[in-house]
Amino acid sequence: MKVLKFGGSSVATSENIKKVLAIVEAASKNQKIAVVVSAFGKTTNNLLAGADEALKNINSAKETLEKLKELHFNVIDDLVIKNKKDVSKEVSSLFDRLNSIYEGIFLLQELSDKTLAKVSSFGERLSSYIIANAAKELLDANHKESRDLVITNNEYLNAQVNYKATNKNIISFFTENKHQVTVLGGFISSNIAKETTTLGRGGSDFTASIYAAALNADELQIWTDVSGMFTANPRVVKQAFPISEISYEEAMELSHFGAKVLYPPTIQPALRKEIAIRIKNTFDPESAGTLICKSPENENEVKGISHIEDISLITLEGAGMIGIPGFSKRLFETLSVAKINVIFITQASSEHSICVGIYENDAARAKDLLDHTFNVEIEKKKIKPIIVEKNLAIIAIVGESMKNYQGLSGQMFSALGRNNVNIRAIAQGSSEKNISAVINKYDAKKALNILHEQFFEEKIKQLNLFVTGVGNVGERFLAQLQQQKEFLKENIKLNIRVIGIANSRKMTFNNDGIDLNNWKEALENGESATINSFHQKVKETNHRNSVFIDNTANQQVSEVYEKYLRESISVVTCNKIACASNFNNYKTLKQISRKYNASFLFETNVGAGLPIIDTLKNLINSGDRVQKIQAVLSGSLNFVFNNFNENSTFHDIVAAAQKEGYTEPDPKIDLSGVDVARKILILARESGYKLELDDIANNAFLPQDSLNTNNNDDFYASLTKNEIHFQNIFKEANDKDCRLKYVAEFVDGKANVGLQHISSDHPFYNLEGSDNIVLFFTDRYPENPLIIKGAGAGADVTASGIFADVIRIANQ
Repeated sequence: MKVLKFGGSSVATSENIKKVLAIVEAASKNQKIAVVVSAFGKTTNNLLAGADEALKNINSAKETLEKLKELHFNVIDDLVIKNKKDVSKEVSSLFDRLNSIYEGIFLLQELSDKTLAKVSSFGERLSSYIIANAAKELLDANHKESRDLVITNNEYLNAQVNYKATNKNIISFFTENKHQVTVLGGFISSNIAKETTTLGRGGSDFTASIYAAALNADELQIWTDVSGMFTANPRVVKQAFPISEISYEEAMELSHFGAKVLYPPTIQPALRKEIAIRIKNTFDPESAGTLICKSPENENEVKGISHIEDISLITLEGAGMIGIPGFSKRLFETLSVAKINVIFITQASSEHSICVGIYENDAARAKDLLDHTFNVEIEKKKIKPIIVEKNLAIIAIVGESMKNYQGLSGQMFSALGRNNVNIRAIAQGSSEKNISAVINKYDAKKALNILHEQFFEEKIKQLNLFVTGVGNVGERFLAQLQQQKEFLKENIKLNIRVIGIANSRKMTFNNDGIDLNNWKEALENGESATINSFHQKVKETNHRNSVFIDNTANQQVSEVYEKYLRESISVVTCNKIACASNFNNYKTLKQISRKYNASFLFETNVGAGLPIIDTLKNLINSGDRVQKIQAVLSGSLNFVFNNFNENSTFHDIVAAAQKEGYTEPDPKIDLSGVDVARKILILARESGYKLELDDIANNAFLPQDSLNTNNNDDFYASLTKNEIHFQNIFKEANDKDCRLKYVAEFVDGKANVGLQHISSDHPFYNLEGSDNIVLFFTDRYPENPLIIKGAGAGADVTASGIFADVIRIANQ
C-alpha cells in the first residue's frame, strides 16, 4: 500500500485536481492507496482571515465566505456529475455551519483557539469530500473523515497525536475498508471528547506520514508544485537543482531551516518505521523527485543549503553570569512558558553570554518577559538589559557526511567573508549534520548564492559586473565580453554577467544579466543616473562576486572607489586619477582592498593592455628592487610624433590621434604630459616609493597659451596658432638625425617626463605607431633591462586590459 499526499497548490483548481486524479488512477492500478489532500489553495488562510473579519464586520466575513463557496461549487460543477445533487447539498450544509460559526464569533466577540481550529478544519473537510466524489466518477473510491481516525490531546491549534488510539483507529478502518482508493483530509484531527483539533500549519504532510506509519506503507509520496527538495530555494538560487536522495535526518534539518516543501514533523512517523518518503511534482509527474530514506546513495558531503528569515537574536550578557548556575534554565524556562520557540542557541565558553534566535514577531514579548525574569540582576548591574537584534536570518548548510570532511566550516565562512557577509553568531551541533550562522536578512539571498556556488558549482564561477562608462573603451569591453562569453564558460569555467550599465545620463540593471546584444537600447530606456545613485543601486542588488568597472576618465567616479571596496566589491579601472591622486588616498584604497578582500586592479592605467603593472608587482613581490625605469608611456604622443613632420600640421595629427581613440577625451591631458606623469607616478608607487604628482618634473613642450585653454575647441585653435613652434621642435630633432619621443624616467627616487631626442642606437628609436615601451632596471636586471613593448593605446587594447583584470579576479 502507498500513501499519496497532495498539497494546496496541487488541488487549487479543477484543472489541477484532474492532474491529481490521473496520478491517483495510475498509482491505484496494482495496489490500494490512501490519498491525503490539503484544502484548496489559500482556502485555510481565507477562512482564518474571515474569522478575524467576523469580530469586526460580519458582512465582510460573509463576503469572504461567499467567494470561497463559489470556488468550491465551481469545482463541483467541473468534476462531479453522477452525484452532484448530494455533493452540492452536503457542501452547502458545511458552508451554512461556517456561516453560523462566523455569526457566533461576531455576537460573542470571541475567537478562541477552539473556534479557530473548528474554522480552519473546514478547508480539508470540503476538499477531501469533493475530491473523493470526483474520484468516484473514475475509480473505486470512498471518503473518510480524518477527525474520526487521528486522535490528539486538547491543544487545538498544534495538537499532539495520541499514537496508540490513532494507530488502532487507522488499522481498524483500513482492515475493513474494501475500496481501492480512500480520500482523507489532512491537517485535521479530534480529541477524546470529539472536539476538532489541528496538527499545525503544514499538518497535512504530517497526517499522511501518520497514516503511512500506521499502515506500514511501502512508500509515502508527497506531491507538491516542485520536483523534490532542492539544493537551495530555486526562487532565490537560479542554479539550484533537485536532490536525488537524502537521509531522514538531512531532510529534517533542511525542512526545519526553511525548506518549505516538507513540514518538519512529517519525517518522524515515517522514520520510526523506515518508510521511504518521495517528494514529487504534480505538474511534472515523470520527474524523479527526491527520495528520503535511511541510506541514500548520494554521498555528497553537503546535501543542501537553507535559511529562515525574520529572525531576532536575544542576548543575555554580563559578568555576573560567570560561574553562577541557573541562568540558562531561567532563560529557556521563561521562553518555554510563553510558548516562544527557540530556533538557534549559542553560548560563549566564558559563560559571559547566551544568545538565542527566535522569530521576530516574538522578540518584543520575549524581551519584556526576560527583563522581568532577570530584573534583580539587571538592577544590580550584574547583567545588562536584554539585547535584541532584529532583521536577521539564519543560513545553514546540511549534510550527514559533513563530519567526515575537514574544512567545510572554513569554506563556508571564508566564502561569506570574501563577499562582505557579516556573521553575527554561529552554531554547530555535535552530530555535525548542520552548520548554522546568523546574518543580516539583507544578505540572505547573496549568502545562499555564495554557498551554493561554493559547494555545488565549484566548476563554474560567476562574476557579476557593474560597468560605468560606455564610450570607446566601454563599448569595446562589452563587445569582447559578449564575444567570449561561451568560450569562458567552456574553457575556464567562468560565467560573467553584466548586471548594471551606466553612462553620464542613464543606468540600467537586470539581476539575471543584461543582454549584451541589446544593452544600448536597455540603457537608453533606463532610469536617470548619478554616480551616487548607481553606487546605491549596486549596493542594493547585493550580488556575490561583484566587480565595479570604471571605463571613464572622470575624477568624481574615481572618488567612489572606496565605497565599493568597503562593500567587498572589487574595482577594475582604466581611470588613472585615483592611483595618481595624493599618496594617502592611493595607500588607503590599497589598504581597504586588502581589509575587505576586494581586488583593486588598474593594469590599464599604464600601457593599456600591456602587462606592465602586473610584471612590476611580480618583480617586487619576489624580492627584486627597482633601480631605474625608462619608458615611453603615451601611445597618443608616440602616435603624434611618429606621424608629425614638415609635410603635416600638428593640429591634424592630434585630431587624427583623438579620432583613433588614442587620446583621452580631453587631448590636452595627453599632450601636456599630465597623463605620462600620472603613469610614471603609478609605476614609482608600485615600486614602493612615496611620491606625489607634484614631485614629477614635467618638461612640457606645449606653449603656455595651449596649456591655458579650457575646452577642446580653444585647445585645437591654439595648436593651429602655434604651428611654427611645433615645426621648430621637429626640425631641431630631425637636424640631429634623432626622433622625438616623450619619455618618462624614474631613478634614485625621482621622476621626470618630457620630450627627448632619441638617436638611432637607442631602444626607443624604432618604436612605431602608438606602441609603448618600458625598461625596468632592477637588482636582477642591472645592465640588460627587462623590456615590455607593444600597443599602448586604443579602445580595443585598453578594453582587453580591463578584460584581463576581470579574469585575474576570477582566478583568485
